[in-house]
Amino acid sequence: MLRIMIAVDGSPLALDAVHHALDLVHRGGLSATLVLGHVQEEASLLELATQGADAVAEASIEAGAHLLADALALVRAAGVPHETELGLGPVAATLVDMVERCGCDALLVGARGLGGLRGAFLGSVSQQLVHMSPVPVTVVKHAEPQDGALADEGGPAA
Repeated sequence: MLRIMIAVDGSPLALDAVHHALDLVHRGGLSATLVLGHVQEEASLLELATQGADAVAEASIEAGAHLLADALALVRAAGVPHETELGLGPVAATLVDMVERCGCDALLVGARGLGGLRGAFLGSVSQQLVHMSPVPVTVVKHAEPQDGALADEGGPAA
């Protein structure tokens, strides 16, 4: 059975990746275990000094569980085998480590939607993952709502 890591950060874009994976399983007949992976960035020295390492670690675990909740609900409702993984560190590098540690065969990530110079200049996580991942990466684009209903198949509504 395939193991597919889905990068989840609580955003609608991440949920697009979850929906895509569920489509592959249900409509495509793919037999897979979905691994919902979330990465918390490391605390700053100020946070550690003022709140303490234990409090920061506990807050990170709570935040990660909260950000996984919607994706987890979708996967559970679909009845698809799944696991969750939480990591701490730089997002792309930590996701790659999680993929390797969990023995995943593929990685799905939602697209941020920045392209061209703006996307290259800002350096998105999805671009980093495409270059760093040892397994195939699928970047799932967000379905944009259409501006208007079509009057017929010939063109836009008046």
